[in-house]
Amino acid sequence: MNDAESLRVDRYPIDDELRDDGSVGPELAHLARAYIDSPRALIFRNPSSDWRLFVVLLPLASRLSLMRNPIFTQLTRAWGLNLRFLGIDRDHRIHDFRDLLTDRMLASLVDWLGSLESGGGRAEQGLDLLFESLAREMLTVLERAGPSRCAHLALAQRLEPGAPATLFERGTRYPDFLAQLRRALRDGIVDVSFYGRALRSIDLREAAIEQRISAQLLASLDPVTLAKLEHTGAGHHLGAYNWLALAPRHAAMRAHVLGRLPAFATIFAEALIPIDLLRADALGVEDEPGDDPFREHDHDANRPRHAPGFDLRRLASRHDTAHAMHWHALLARAVDAGQDRAVIEAVAGRFGISSNLVRRIWRERPDSLGQPPGWQLGEILRALDAGPWPADTGQWEALIARAIPAAAL
Repeated sequence: MNDAESLRVDRYPIDDELRDDGSVGPELAHLARAYIDSPRALIFRNPSSDWRLFVVLLPLASRLSLMRNPIFTQLTRAWGLNLRFLGIDRDHRIHDFRDLLTDRMLASLVDWLGSLESGGGRAEQGLDLLFESLAREMLTVLERAGPSRCAHLALAQRLEPGAPATLFERGTRYPDFLAQLRRALRDGIVDVSFYGRALRSIDLREAAIEQRISAQLLASLDPVTLAKLEHTGAGHHLGAYNWLALAPRHAAMRAHVLGRLPAFATIFAEALIPIDLLRADALGVEDEPGDDPFREHDHDANRPRHAPGFDLRRLASRHDTAHAMHWHALLARAVDAGQDRAVIEAVAGRFGISSNLVRRIWRERPDSLGQPPGWQLGEILRALDAGPWPADTGQWEALIARAIPAAAL
């Protein structure tokens, strides 16, 4: 029996003024009503025997009436770019299904949101739309293991608000509302005091809803793997979590390496998870044997293999070059074998930097290095290798700024 819930932001005393046409003008009042009344997330607990949780993070659909008109398909696409669809399977792995949000699926979702707005729809009805997209990729069954099952594993997202690649990117969730609020301030419709109160209420609402969504996700993940991840210092990095969860037998060694090199969390997930999946696919088995009734299908010689596709992020990170793939394979073996010296040498070889630099990062674990995206890490490491070691946070920020051009951010 599945359990569906629609999460909305909390109410605040300023809401009556925000929704009053006479106080803030009809345009801001309309957007405020949409901001306050629209669902922020759809939570589906135990949607099927194969899935523990579905979470759909919805940006503000402030132009819903236009989006439901097929003439304005571009508005629906722009809205869909900021939508997030996550799933946690029965093995506690977390998946990002953003690539499954086709135009047809988005249009159906917009129609359903319109029915919710008019009071004629229910949250449970959205589950059929989600399964419709999943079914096209055979993700609702476990007949095909390996890359076909795990092609959509979350790799770079984080649960911490305000962090790079966070799931909760506020600037993309309600841009129309914020823009109209600023315009009302510039036009003198609202005063500075009211503007500050409105911004404060937004911060409080969003922080509260983010905590609720994070709690739902964390409650469905594997507590043992989460405990290992907590001790590494990498934070709630979903890619690092999946990297540990994919191989329970090697999780202790992986957590040890991640604890020494927390800045490499994203690169480990993006580079080494595909190796795990291809290795499992080639062997026809998963890392941990179990009573899987569909296991006999894994040995089907006619089953298609999944080669790496065209991914701009992987190209920018140079993951799929012959040089990188060679060192990634060595790194994967060294990590799972618990060979710290070989790990350091493989990291140095992968990025073309001195092994002494990697040893210093391993030893000092500089917090100011942060956890940069995979495509930025190589440039930062090479800049660090070519110059003096930064002495404080300001020098670290200056080094990162030199390594990564502002136009690329």
